[in-house]
Amino acid sequence: MISCNYERMEDKIKTFSRFGDTGKGGITRFSLSEEALAARKEFIKRMEAMGASIVTDDMANIYATIAGTEDLPAIVSGSHMDSVRQGGNYDGILGILTAMEVAETIVSEKIPHRHPITVIVWTNEEGARFEPAMMSSGVICGKFLKETMLASQAKDIPGYTFGEALEKSGYKGKEENRLDPSKTKALVELHIEQGPVLEAEGIDIGVVEGVCGMINYEFTFTGQAGHAGTTPMKYRKDALYAAVKTIQYLHDELDLIDNKLVYTTGKISAHPNIHTIIPDEVKFTLDARHQDPEVIKQVLAVIKKLPSVVEQCKVSYEEAWSRKTVSFTKELVEFVEISAKECGYTNRRIYSGPGHDAQFAIDLVPTTMIFVPSAGGHSHCEIEYTPVENCLKGANVLLNTILHIDKHETIKNETSKKR
Repeated sequence: MISCNYERMEDKIKTFSRFGDTGKGGITRFSLSEEALAARKEFIKRMEAMGASIVTDDMANIYATIAGTEDLPAIVSGSHMDSVRQGGNYDGILGILTAMEVAETIVSEKIPHRHPITVIVWTNEEGARFEPAMMSSGVICGKFLKETMLASQAKDIPGYTFGEALEKSGYKGKEENRLDPSKTKALVELHIEQGPVLEAEGIDIGVVEGVCGMINYEFTFTGQAGHAGTTPMKYRKDALYAAVKTIQYLHDELDLIDNKLVYTTGKISAHPNIHTIIPDEVKFTLDARHQDPEVIKQVLAVIKKLPSVVEQCKVSYEEAWSRKTVSFTKELVEFVEISAKECGYTNRRIYSGPGHDAQFAIDLVPTTMIFVPSAGGHSHCEIEYTPVENCLKGANVLLNTILHIDKHETIKNETSKKR
């Protein structure tokens, strides 16, 4: 069985880690920033050296294509180059680097393939500079209005819009170059797990079945401000204390539902946020994720059982946003599993907690994902790391998955569980 090349894989990782290097082991590479544009230039240089043709679409997504022997729809693989502030060298970019390595292996080893192989670079997946996340795949797949996205303002330059950055980048192409269902056979995105499960269980490859559904609620507690030194405890309407009691209630109740449920209170604010004043208004968010919609319904039931008053403070809540569980294409999931077994790698089926461009792409074309382990489960930080050996294993599974797809006549965009 043909394998991708360790030295080439390592070189790609080291080279691209220079674009936006923080000097502390990570990167800050915001979408369409100078650092991101430099990474794009390196990507195009390397893909053209393999003989790839390059086009971009109207959202600056890049499509680098190695021709097949027949005039057939392309098999697409890739991810995103942009990062969060002080992020790691593997989130997103590893999906591009492994797709590049697969393309280079196919070219250098002269592996026969009927379908064109396209390496895709999605623009602005993180949303760290221009909100929202997964912006360009969202426009292409009909989730977001293009005009609204073009008006999104940068967090690092006041008043500077995504539309302006797009025009300035030099990568704005034609709408006709967008990912097209009639010209695409399948899309496979490799990604780091961004969690601890694969490493903890000693698993080489995550066979991704889909992306978990989630809800995000904001809770508000309204009390009465007062002097911290003169108001007896029994007379207080302390909004922060009421919030703390509610957070404890949520944790106690949600822990009883299902051990695969994950939930987070990640944002909290207290007003007036002065140490000598009893807080009169506190807000916090609850993010809950699970692959089974019935479990999400149980989470909602716990929320709705909250009383309207806690510790003499009024309680209200509202949904900030949500998403339904996305299941990937059954045949492609099976191809990944078969490929992992053929390569002799340990593997297990898994759902993704984070969102990915692939979850939007499934609405257009048959789609799946491959996960490789994240050391310590770390991601979105400078210590994010996946050993080259694991990256290479992921590339080998991606290579063999693509070759399986190439040999398969038709792939129906049917998932194992439609939700």
